[in-house]
This record gives sequence, structure tokens and C-alpha cells, in this order.
Amino acid sequence: MTEENARLSRLFDGATFIKSAPSLTDIGEDSGAEVAFAGRSNAGKSTALNALVGRRALARTSRTPGRTQMINLFGLGGEEGWARYRLVDLPGYGYAKVPVAVRRQWGEAMAQYFAERRSLVGVVVLMDIRHPGKELDLQMLDYAAARGLPVLALLTKADKLSFGQAKQTVSRLERELPLPNGRWMAFSGTKGTNVRKVREVIAGWLTTVESAVK
Repeated sequence: MTEENARLSRLFDGATFIKSAPSLTDIGEDSGAEVAFAGRSNAGKSTALNALVGRRALARTSRTPGRTQMINLFGLGGEEGWARYRLVDLPGYGYAKVPVAVRRQWGEAMAQYFAERRSLVGVVVLMDIRHPGKELDLQMLDYAAARGLPVLALLTKADKLSFGQAKQTVSRLERELPLPNGRWMAFSGTKGTNVRKVREVIAGWLTTVESAVK
């Protein structure tokens, strides 16, 4: 194992579940460094998170998509690192059966989180590669841009397309929706496509602030 692989393994393979928070006021102290995961209810966030940490069921899929409003926090780096480095699984959005008032409340909470959370150092926005760039996805990208946060637009379920189709989709989005402080990337949690690259991106975001959170 190379030194870089060992570093990534230490950071991600020791992932632990911290807690589920019903609201922003319950997510805990605003210290250390965290990366947020945002996406539609059917974008495959849980599959992506589990692939990144090498665990089958660390992040659990709700039986009723879009119903949960919980914010799930996971610690990285084992016992020594969990309080310093976190992945934050934000509530899925865009589920049609959720009442309009609830959707509005989610939107306001997310805007507040992106604007005020000082420990937030990067954002991963997940989209089904077959249906990317919908209104709420673009809103999440705008939230990140407004804070000047680095962003990774992760096109999930890339295994549903051929390699050529996935590459064309990424190229098209790079032309039509360029990300000044981020990049588009095809991804498949089930096939492992670009899992290591995403790990590298997230590790880079987290460790750039390492000296400030020790």
C-alpha cells in the first residue's frame, strides 16, 4: 500500500456514526472541519457514503424517501479524528409527496447551514447522472458558491450508462454549467467508479484546515 493509500485508508476506513440531528441546533459544536453531502431523495447519497467509507450500512436508506428530516453526522479518522473531521448527510430534497411547507422549511434550513456553519469546508452535491442539474441541485451549488466553498458535483449511478455516455454527460455539464470552484465527476458506489478520487478530494478539503483544528 502506498503512503497516499494508507493515509486515505486511515481517514475513511475508521468512519463512525456520530448521531442523527433533527435540526441545525442539534448538530453539535461548530468546530473542526466537515464536508456536507446534499442531493435529491433518490440520488443515492447513502450508497455513495457507504462506498466512500468502505462500509455496507453505515449510512442507512430511509424506507420512505424524502420523509426523514434528520441530519446524519459521521466521523472520520477513527477515535482520534472523529471530532475533527466529519461527513454531514443532509436531508434529501425534491420528494414530491413532501408537503410544500416542509420543503420550504428545509430550504430555509439549508440556506442557513451553508451561510453560517464555519466548520463547513466543502460540499458534495449528488445527482443521478441520467437526470442532472435540476433546479434544487443548482440551488445547492449556488449556496456553496455564495460561501466560496469548493464543490464536487457527483454524478451518481454512472453504471447505468456506458463509459462513453457517462464521459459525454460530464463533458456537456462542464461546458454548460462550469463550476469555478469545483468539478463534475461520474461516480458509482456499486461499481466503485471514482471512489478513490472522491476520497482524495474530500481528504484535501479536510486536511487543508488541519492545523486550525488540532
